[in-house]
Amino acid sequence: MITRDEIMTKYNWGIIGPGNIARKFTAGLRQLENANLYSVVSRSKERAERFAQEYGYKKSYDDYRMFASDPQLDIVYIATPHSHHHEHSLLCLRNGKAVLCEKPFALNSIQVEEMINTARENKLFLMEALWPPFQPYYIKAAELISASYTGKVRYIISKFAFRAPYDPQARTFNPDLAGGSLLDIGIYPVIDTLRFLGKPDNIETSAVIAPTGVDESVGVLFGYNDGRGASLYSSFVNDGGICTDILCENANIILSRSRDYVQYLNVKYTNGEAEGYSYKPPAMGFHYEAAEVMKCLDEGLKESPVVPLSFSSDLINTLDRIRRKAGIIYPQEK
Repeated sequence: MITRDEIMTKYNWGIIGPGNIARKFTAGLRQLENANLYSVVSRSKERAERFAQEYGYKKSYDDYRMFASDPQLDIVYIATPHSHHHEHSLLCLRNGKAVLCEKPFALNSIQVEEMINTARENKLFLMEALWPPFQPYYIKAAELISASYTGKVRYIISKFAFRAPYDPQARTFNPDLAGGSLLDIGIYPVIDTLRFLGKPDNIETSAVIAPTGVDESVGVLFGYNDGRGASLYSSFVNDGGICTDILCENANIILSRSRDYVQYLNVKYTNGEAEGYSYKPPAMGFHYEAAEVMKCLDEGLKESPVVPLSFSSDLINTLDRIRRKAGIIYPQEK
């Protein structure tokens, strides 16, 4: 009899950037039978070795090219600061690896376009690691909307805000690492709005700039020619929580989550009925993204139908528009 293990393709995963998000992602990989913890690379040999030993990766490197050229490596998860996503994605794609790159895909649309073109030219898989679309509460909300239970979406109010101690050396406030609230956490309200309303016709912004030159808070208004709209907010100075309120013709859908990744979905219908759900997926839900990559590879796909490259292109173009309006420019772009 053929067992599941005999027919399952197993993939060797490598990590670029052994930091906090890589730890969470590794916990997700451990949930998946077809994922092998294979290699990790960092500029610091000691850091790479320590991460590999602690989390069970077989190999560690302090040379990015040696890491990327390993013929046994199948998929690379890129978890370096935003400023390095483009460089590291291209390195891995040019060495024949499938790539799952953390959000934002890169600094701007020019870089993202080069990443997408490189993946397509080399017939390789590429996906932006967007957490929300794979989560149970998000999928349930999308199902309610697509089934017309809630009617059409009219307006979205979305925020991701928490207090972060000001530290000019921290990644979040460092312009050389593309810090700031918009690309770090403000991207989530933008994801939600693009998912449920599409690209806006008009954008208005206001930003509070930190002494280092990055945005510590950003407020955004999306306008649509048909009268729909959205209000988005991100901040490192105000503790506003993580919540998206989707106002529909027949209901309000409220998506929220705690900082420890517990998910809540509450629906209030105009007829007085209500329903609520809560979810706490294993490994904070990071395994869903990894599972999607391997599923796509099993099926011979070069991009994910859940997070297609066209969505990532729309996302970075929208972020570029917001930054232009707010006057947010990174040193690499000057």
